[in-house]
Amino acid sequence: MKYVSVADDVQLGKNVKLANFVNLYGCSIDDNTKIGTFVEVQKKANIGKNCKIQSHTFICEGVTIEDDVFVGHGVIFINDKYPRSTNGDGNLQSEADWKVVPTVVKKGASIGSGSTILCNITIGEKAIVGSGSVVTKDVPANMIVAGNPARIVRKIEEERPVQENM
Repeated sequence: MKYVSVADDVQLGKNVKLANFVNLYGCSIDDNTKIGTFVEVQKKANIGKNCKIQSHTFICEGVTIEDDVFVGHGVIFINDKYPRSTNGDGNLQSEADWKVVPTVVKKGASIGSGSTILCNITIGEKAIVGSGSVVTKDVPANMIVAGNPARIVRKIEEERPVQENM
């Protein structure tokens, strides 16, 4: 693998596929997951089995992605509700100056390209987040949400069959 940065403390499952220009440190990625180009996964982030993480995505500390999740291109996760550069003394903040706020993406969910997922959010099982959405609150299981802020569009009644081009 050319141009891939995988720290010694990364836990990779079986058959994990990493594209070029990936940066992984202190995280875990389970079996049969595919990580696209220009993806960063930070320490204490966990990605389950059979996931697809598309290019240009940022998965920060505190994010848990369960099995069978699709994350589109350019998705950004956030782990701090009130980010600041400096502390009260005017010095650059360190890890002691803030608290990681977790996010969970449940099994089988899909997140569309260009979405931003704020912290302290749970995206429910098999939920779909439309491309370009800003998720500011929990997404119930089997729901489609879209927009800024993301709002419920409809419930997923059943899986739709893949349609072939005619």
